[in-house]
Amino acid sequence: MLFEYTAIDLHHRKIRGILEGVNEQEVKLLLKEKKLFIIAIEEKRTVFPFQIGQKQKGKLNFNQLVDFTRQMGIMINAGLSIVDALSIMSTQSTNFNEKLVITKLEDHIKSGNTLSGAMHDFPETFPSYYLSLIKAGESSGKLDDVFMRLADNLEKSKEFRGKVMGALIYPIVVVIAIVVVAFIMMTFVLPKLLDLYKNFNVELPITTKFIMAVSKFCQDFWPLIIVASIVSVVGLKSVLKNPKYRKKMDRYMLKIPVFGSIIKKSILVEATRTLGVLIRSGVPILEGIDIIKNTTDNEVYRDAFAMIHLSVEKGRTLGDALADTDLFPSIMIQMASVGERSGKMDETLFRLSNYFQMETEIAVKTATTLIEPAILVVLGLGVGFLVVSVLTPIYNLTSSFGAAQ
Repeated sequence: MLFEYTAIDLHHRKIRGILEGVNEQEVKLLLKEKKLFIIAIEEKRTVFPFQIGQKQKGKLNFNQLVDFTRQMGIMINAGLSIVDALSIMSTQSTNFNEKLVITKLEDHIKSGNTLSGAMHDFPETFPSYYLSLIKAGESSGKLDDVFMRLADNLEKSKEFRGKVMGALIYPIVVVIAIVVVAFIMMTFVLPKLLDLYKNFNVELPITTKFIMAVSKFCQDFWPLIIVASIVSVVGLKSVLKNPKYRKKMDRYMLKIPVFGSIIKKSILVEATRTLGVLIRSGVPILEGIDIIKNTTDNEVYRDAFAMIHLSVEKGRTLGDALADTDLFPSIMIQMASVGERSGKMDETLFRLSNYFQMETEIAVKTATTLIEPAILVVLGLGVGFLVVSVLTPIYNLTSSFGAAQ
């Protein structure tokens, strides 16, 4: 059960929060352990719609995970115990989901569980590579270092994703806006204008007839078009959950000019950086490759990493295993071989990650440079076609009136 409480801490600050417990007495004991003076406590019975899913499992979004990781690293490095660090974050958090996750982690550890074991209850928040690193940190006694490395890795990933998405969001928004405006024009604006031509005995150009037919269809079936669009999006998401169709889509996405290259390099950025962090933290390379396989979203690369894992398991070097596929560039194969010979695989992977990130950012800038004028050209052609289709009958009409006079 969940209980809402109001209490005062050692600094005389009023604190409100939510705790989970078997009964009210257990929650009171937990609050006393945190050295809080209880003012009020009651069972939380009201459930808002947006909290239903949150109460059942709890989940941190990516930004919350980055902040959580950085704060844990700082506090453990400062000498605080894991329980104390979690207790402080739970007290300070104002987000329902975040408070729920941190509180459950704290309860698990107080029950004698390890931090990595407690995190297993939240697979949607803590990915497999995260858990492996925490487990390695617990074994080596360098949990603070692991948290700091994880935080650095997550922050770099956050920055990289932000740059890619920030560069691509403009053309995506423009395309969506064009489609919406065109639909509104065809459905609600043009029909009223085109109805004027029906009263005149003028031969309409084929472009105008085409526009009238499309406009009539949109006007008659616009609710169906909207429903069909929504159903198509939902249906596509359902279909892509099937690994067979997802693999076909992923393979097709990799072949798209310009964007396929961006997708490939983005995958390599995340894979090399994460594998570098894993190896530096003491995770064996075989386990690291298996973790990369499970955390890669693209099914084509997932299969490739599975093949690489089998090859390395049989005794082949990582460079040779990479060379067996046609998905990895030669520089990655050569650098992996150099890293194995020098014994500095982690540093090599970090250099590769920085290289692929730079290449991705250049590719994104190139793509946006090409897309923006292409959108303007398409928009101009569309507007020109629309203007010609609408105004040509008016010109023919005025010409016929002039000839009649």
